[in-house]
Amino acid sequence: MAKKRVFSGIQPTGQIHLGNYLGAVKNWVDSQDEYENIFCVVNSHAITTTQDPKELKEKTYELAGMLLACGIDVEKSNLFIQSEIDEHPALAWILDCNIPMGEMNRMTQFKDKSSKNAKNVNVGLFNYPALMAADILLYQSDGVPVGEDQKQHLELSRNVAMKFNRDFGECFKIPEPLIPKVGARVMGLDDPSVKMSKSAKGNNHAIFLLDSPEEILKKFKKATTDSHNAIIFDETRAGVYNLLSIYEVFTHKSREMIENEFAHKGYGEFKIAVAEVVIEALRPIQEEYLRLSTEKGYIQKVLRAGADKVRPLAKATYQKAKDLVGLV
Repeated sequence: MAKKRVFSGIQPTGQIHLGNYLGAVKNWVDSQDEYENIFCVVNSHAITTTQDPKELKEKTYELAGMLLACGIDVEKSNLFIQSEIDEHPALAWILDCNIPMGEMNRMTQFKDKSSKNAKNVNVGLFNYPALMAADILLYQSDGVPVGEDQKQHLELSRNVAMKFNRDFGECFKIPEPLIPKVGARVMGLDDPSVKMSKSAKGNNHAIFLLDSPEEILKKFKKATTDSHNAIIFDETRAGVYNLLSIYEVFTHKSREMIENEFAHKGYGEFKIAVAEVVIEALRPIQEEYLRLSTEKGYIQKVLRAGADKVRPLAKATYQKAKDLVGLV
């Protein structure tokens, strides 16, 4: 049987952090043998907010290098840059013309991002979900590894694909969400009521993949917990639950084993233990990234090869959609 195809993308803005890694990238890496994989640096999405052009280009290659350092294997996965495939924005226009305004108006991420960036609320930010749908549907994706916050955008992708197929004829596969049971939503260390974010301003909010061991330890030591004593998996105690979930993902231990391990220990010892497993897990990633950062030519070669492999599929899907709506 042919493997199911998955598509996912990540923006080259800010530094990649522990939430990005555990919620998305680590799952991409761990499931590479299971699926036919298409992974994309979605740089076109990044320009919905103002970017320095030179910096955006640099960060695009830096992110690609980080994905390779994290374990994306070019023998098992296709990795490419979104803007190298012209069919992404071309299909997005066709989808734009088939998405009701009401559905777009319901997108909570637009409301959130526009409220945070009121001086630059542009049409691209509003239409972001249509381009995301095009990213997914171009490659006839069976599944999309997504975090909880992206479920709404994937649902729109499914809706527009079903509507298009009904109105014009079969064109797109209807993708299913692939959401990891653990680590899908890593919260901020300083405020465990909000998801870990690249844009948060607090110095102790996020663990970035290139943080030094000293920085990681310092941030975990300052992580918000509570006034209770027991270190147990209790979702109502957001700070402790967040740290325990991070520890669970990296150690692969059962929840019962973890609770027994910290049964007679205090928060100070617990935080150090979490920091140590994160430091050890990130060490080989950091070492490989430093090696790859000196080989920009190799990274560019990988990205070109990835684009060359997926371009025929993108062209075929776009051509079919174009024909079905009557474009010549």
